[in-house]
Amino acid sequence: MFDFGVMPPLMFAALIVFFLVGFPVAFTLTALGLVFSVVGMATGAFTEVFLQALPYRFFGIVSNDLLLAVPFFTFMGAILERCGLAEDLLEGTGQLFGGLPGGLAYAVIIVGAILGAITGTVAASVIAMGVISLPIMKRYGYDMKLATGVIAASGTITQVIPPSLVLIVLAQQLGRDVGDMYLGATGPSILQVAIFLLYIAGLSILRPNSMPPLPPEARPHSGRELLIKVAKGMVPSVVLIFLVLGTIALGLASPTEAGAMGAVGGMILAAINRRLSWKLVREAMATTMRLTSMVIFILVGSTVFTLVFRGLDGGAWIEHLLASLPGGQVGFLVFVNLFVFVLAFFLDFFEIAFIIIPLLAPVADKLGIDLVWFGVLLCVNMQTSFMHPPFGFALFYLRGIAPPDVKSSDIYLGALPWVLMQVLLVAIVILWPQSVTYWISHAPTTPPSEIKIEIKPPSYETPGAPAGPKF
Repeated sequence: MFDFGVMPPLMFAALIVFFLVGFPVAFTLTALGLVFSVVGMATGAFTEVFLQALPYRFFGIVSNDLLLAVPFFTFMGAILERCGLAEDLLEGTGQLFGGLPGGLAYAVIIVGAILGAITGTVAASVIAMGVISLPIMKRYGYDMKLATGVIAASGTITQVIPPSLVLIVLAQQLGRDVGDMYLGATGPSILQVAIFLLYIAGLSILRPNSMPPLPPEARPHSGRELLIKVAKGMVPSVVLIFLVLGTIALGLASPTEAGAMGAVGGMILAAINRRLSWKLVREAMATTMRLTSMVIFILVGSTVFTLVFRGLDGGAWIEHLLASLPGGQVGFLVFVNLFVFVLAFFLDFFEIAFIIIPLLAPVADKLGIDLVWFGVLLCVNMQTSFMHPPFGFALFYLRGIAPPDVKSSDIYLGALPWVLMQVLLVAIVILWPQSVTYWISHAPTTPPSEIKIEIKPPSYETPGAPAGPKF
């Protein structure tokens, strides 16, 4: 007699094998789901009733208003990557800290955080920062391992800082409010920037020769000139950050609406800098189309896979496997974070969010773990997917725009300290949950008891006509 209990682990093992072989993720998920549904129906382990839900799930994906934020933020990031904002920010901030050892590294981290709060996409931040700052840091004698590491890390901060695309996807997968995810990520994003800055401060004391200050001739000649340069980059940034994040925090706009305003704001900023052209818009639209199509195909594939997996009682298998771990919540969190950290060597954050999170969320919820905190924790962990040698996307982006004389070994070795700092933040969030929950509990809200809704009954009488009989 066929043992139905082997189907879920067999299906999950097949998924890992196909990923390691290198088949496209979206099509692998769909194919495995359909093949195992046929095998399950042939053996009696799966009923075709589950497949009747697929059309409704597909329609739910393409009609989900929340997912519209993905193309809006992607388009905004693609526009800002080429509009000159990053140049203005780096030039002003770099000269502001230029007299200090490591001044350019401080500027890269701060500007990376600001760009992250505007663009929401890692690729735009890493490419923009690399193109602008790497030649300057090379010219003034920075150690290349340090220079490439700080540039890649400053771009991956984008993944934690709202309006990160990762937070949008995680909110959708966990069934939680995006605004709460944004508020919860505020504390960890501030901590990550602080950890990076403290690392540079320590290195500037221990190894000042690896990050020399700018020479006097490269600094502004007057304080007025420096303030103008800083303001030129900061003022548009503050306006865009308010459009994107302020309207969400104040409850004036949903993430999708804020993303639309940010996309328009990015085009306006490009026009102000005289860089708005049809070529720029077309390139940004092509980038947006590629990323959005990839997200939708992966989401459709993951829907097929998870539906069949649950139909084979895979959810119960995962729940039994993880809930029986020693240590309760702590044991579960340690295992999940190690598991996600290892998966990040092979999968990007979209694939992890769409495939793994739906399997983990029910177990976390049953163990009494706050899913907003859990989502932010996994978002912090998935930062490492961009920095892992040798498959980290941030490293690939940087290799693509770095001069030929910059060694790949410098890029990969330079990333290692920053990965350790990202792992340190994971530990901090686990040991100090208030770093996430504090910002949610102190968000400005209106108690339901104070909300007054007045409904005036409609009048069906014609003005000027005599009143009808009353019963």
